[in-house]
Amino acid sequence: MDRRTLLSGAAGLLLASGLSGGARAATPSAAARRLYRDAIVIDGNLVPPLDADGPLDAALSKQVRASGLTAFKLTRGGSGSQSKAATDEELAITDKALAHSNHLFSRIRSVEDIRAAKKNGRVGIIFSFEAGEMLEGQVDNIDHFRRQDVLVMGLSYNLATPFASGVMVPKSTGLTELGRQAVERMNALGVTLDISHSDERSSLSAIAASARPALITHAGCAAIRPHPRNKSDRLLRALSERGGVMGVYDLSYLSVAPEQPSLAAYLGHLTHALKVCGEDHVGIGSDTILTGFDTSPESMKGWDAETARRQATGVAAPGEGPPPFVTGLNRPDRGAIIADGLLKAGYPARVAEKVMGANFLRVFQETWRA
Repeated sequence: MDRRTLLSGAAGLLLASGLSGGARAATPSAAARRLYRDAIVIDGNLVPPLDADGPLDAALSKQVRASGLTAFKLTRGGSGSQSKAATDEELAITDKALAHSNHLFSRIRSVEDIRAAKKNGRVGIIFSFEAGEMLEGQVDNIDHFRRQDVLVMGLSYNLATPFASGVMVPKSTGLTELGRQAVERMNALGVTLDISHSDERSSLSAIAASARPALITHAGCAAIRPHPRNKSDRLLRALSERGGVMGVYDLSYLSVAPEQPSLAAYLGHLTHALKVCGEDHVGIGSDTILTGFDTSPESMKGWDAETARRQATGVAAPGEGPPPFVTGLNRPDRGAIIADGLLKAGYPARVAEKVMGANFLRVFQETWRA
């Protein structure tokens, strides 16, 4: 079991055990609710409740619909340890779960599918990789997974691959020659490049090598909280100058562990990213459970065990341990609370709408065409 598997299992337990950790935040303003209702809302990384054996129960389905999401990016392929064959199997199981979802979820294969999900009241799922191990060092495997409509791919998780080095590598390899070939192949096939877990040297080189905008789908700002998973202003400027978008996550790296990040801390990272990148280059990449993280003793026992395993294998980032949520955002419609925070901070509605999803949509339009 890895972190993604653990979170997927936890998502199905939420209604039985109940949420805590700030799930019942203040109601967003009427203006924020209207904006959120009308916007295309895209989250750069979430874990949904899925069941390959049948549809979700009515209560859990209601929570998913209450999220207000138009689409989100779903990570498959594990956290740097999954083979090509295992990833093929996982993709097939996920497709089976979507087919059994009773029209709750829809598979996203194009930008038009995102717009259709909004129109039809479904929640679209974008298949993605944030690691590179499932490619097994072969650029041709990008073609293999693109044929299965994996639309967003990374080069490395926290450790090194034949393509690039991750944020926890003691000595950076940077973007390798094979990594340059991988970036070119992604560009040619209509795959969006995601450098969320690559280190700064690799990321800067990948941005420069890419003919199309790249994404940092889930990260924080190092200028606010220095941490290997948070990104420097230099990197954020390079990303935005080439048309990319950075999504702000809900993880403990936003503040100093073991403190649980507050809504104020989250908005601090978000508004800093807007200042550095500009309003066209920032989004939401929560990197948590769609329906909210369960903080019951049973859930936390599993979370703590997986954290210990990651620390033992060297894949964990410093400060892992606090559960993945921001106090006040541990709820399905977290984006509405973020929109409300932006409006109350004086940002115009157009900026909030871009952050909610329009910026990610624009990059997908520019990168998914072969």
